[in-house]
Amino acid sequence: MGLLGLLRKLKSEPDKELKVLLLGLDNAGKTTILKALAGEDYTKITPTQGFNVKSVSTSKWKLNVWDIGGQRNIRPYWKNYFESINVLIYVVDSTDRARMEEAGLALNELIEDEEKLAGVPVLVFANKQDLALAKTAAEVSSDLLLSNIRDRKWQIQPCSAHTQEGLDLGMTWAVKTSCRKK
Repeated sequence: MGLLGLLRKLKSEPDKELKVLLLGLDNAGKTTILKALAGEDYTKITPTQGFNVKSVSTSKWKLNVWDIGGQRNIRPYWKNYFESINVLIYVVDSTDRARMEEAGLALNELIEDEEKLAGVPVLVFANKQDLALAKTAAEVSSDLLLSNIRDRKWQIQPCSAHTQEGLDLGMTWAVKTSCRKK
């Protein structure tokens, strides 16, 4: 079942809106994931210099996804988007072994230091699983120290933005967990 199918099946108040923040280092695949979820062409992506916003709507739900650039000089501006977030999706390039520690530090800083994100569920997409050098989701989880997260629900989901494998499973968890939180 796709994301739209899930949103249609969930029963809730009319006009319920979920705000999703999509973060991660540059070149992790955030924009590719966003475009794939929106059913758009994702074959020609350029680095996000600011942000992208896409909405997925049904008769009962509106999912607003904010994709913020991940370059080091943009990361200080991430905090401007934390207001009223229902779920944080953190995307990791599973093949980028050289920057795995940096990805973990950036995520842990968000979780530990940002009051506006307190208790917000975190979905980690271990992206680029279709590539031969990709670390497994378990290895990415270990590198990011996800088992140390105790103050919120979290999930790691192996995926490939290009093949779209794993995206529906991750988004299903994100929507269901966000709905329970409300």
